[in-house]
Amino acid sequence: MRNYEQYKRIIRFLTSIAILIVEIGIYWFAWNRYFSQVAGTPFFRKGDWLMAMVYGLLLLFFSRMYGGLKIGYLERGNVFYSQILSLILTSMFTYLQIALLAKHFLNIIPFLVMFVLQVIAVCIWIFLANFLFQKLFPPRQMLLIYGNRPSLTLMDKMNSRSDRYQIKNVIHIDAGLMKIEQMISSYDAIVICDVPSSIRNQLLKYCYGEGIRVYMTPKLSDILVRSAEDITLFDTPLIMARNGHISVEQAFFKRTMDIIIAGTACILASPFMLITAIAIKFQDGGPVIYKQKRLTFGGREFYVYKFRSMTMDAEQDGIARLACVNDNRITPVGAFIRKIRLDETPQLCNILKGDMSIVGPRPERPEIARQYEEEMPEFRYRLRVKAGLTGYAQIFGKYNTTPYDKLKLDLHYIQNYSLMMDVKLMIQTLKILFMRESTKGIAENQTTARLLPDTNEKE
Repeated sequence: MRNYEQYKRIIRFLTSIAILIVEIGIYWFAWNRYFSQVAGTPFFRKGDWLMAMVYGLLLLFFSRMYGGLKIGYLERGNVFYSQILSLILTSMFTYLQIALLAKHFLNIIPFLVMFVLQVIAVCIWIFLANFLFQKLFPPRQMLLIYGNRPSLTLMDKMNSRSDRYQIKNVIHIDAGLMKIEQMISSYDAIVICDVPSSIRNQLLKYCYGEGIRVYMTPKLSDILVRSAEDITLFDTPLIMARNGHISVEQAFFKRTMDIIIAGTACILASPFMLITAIAIKFQDGGPVIYKQKRLTFGGREFYVYKFRSMTMDAEQDGIARLACVNDNRITPVGAFIRKIRLDETPQLCNILKGDMSIVGPRPERPEIARQYEEEMPEFRYRLRVKAGLTGYAQIFGKYNTTPYDKLKLDLHYIQNYSLMMDVKLMIQTLKILFMRESTKGIAENQTTARLLPDTNEKE
């Protein structure tokens, strides 16, 4: 069978162009038949093209931001959700744009008709494009090589995407390099899961020589090295890892942005916060706001504010525990506000006070952080920046993501920090607000996210 792997990027680009042309074409039809008339301003051909171009740029921006064009990479449901979110946001901006031109609010029905037609087009596109990718790019047959930690969790995660990956066999490094290398040639790719660096380096060199693809879980040192700078002052290549805090100017602009955005958000969210407070009070007569001690920059303790989503005696035994699956401590109102993140809105006050930032690692409870640090001293690295309302680990991880994986995600953010990354993460936060898996609790028999055995890295 012919290998089309080298054409994957081209095919994904062409399929992305196809759906964008269809979506913009539907808008172009609606513009010519209705929107240009209600705008109230005479448009000539160049003006029509300009409006279509603005719509197209908005759609492209949101589609790329949320992954709506990553067909064959993300799950079909994720691509569909991303496309719908992109269309909704683009339509909202377009509605405001045309309403400003018309100087009055518009009939929303034509926008809904346009949206429905675009959704139908997206459904057809996802079905056809996904069918094409499955035919041209069958799932990779993979060998998983594991070492220091159990690999079942990673194997389950990868097997959940059977359209892309199929782990056909597993082998422990104790089997020996010779046997592992003999097995590698029978697979399309290998997965290296927490293998000591000395062995991993040999496997990487062997696979490079044989042209075999390698997937591997990064060590903390890998994340530090990936953010390092190249030094070309000598004929010997050097890389420099700064391993410092964010610069003074970055901290200034980050704080300025926090104040502006948090202040604006407080005003816009105030009606919803009032309704939430009334609902909580009406439910059981208990306190509306719940405060809890957390950690922020440099290990400083502060009280985080949240709308109370659990019963008043949620931790009457004095044991600090995270919310679990089917947690009977969560009230009916609490379940709803946790699902759409309304319980977090009082933390805007924490941001204005300077305890937190809009973007950063989620603040951990001191007693839980101590448990994590006993197994994994590196967990304190997360405290190199202020805690955040949203962040890299919140967007790309889940509520029940292991602390070791959360640390890797947060460390990636800290080491690669930029103001544009903050802006991008804020926009991407919209996508996870209504994704159920992002709020999934820990297992019922746990009090914290599961700590894996032998958590100290073997380099």
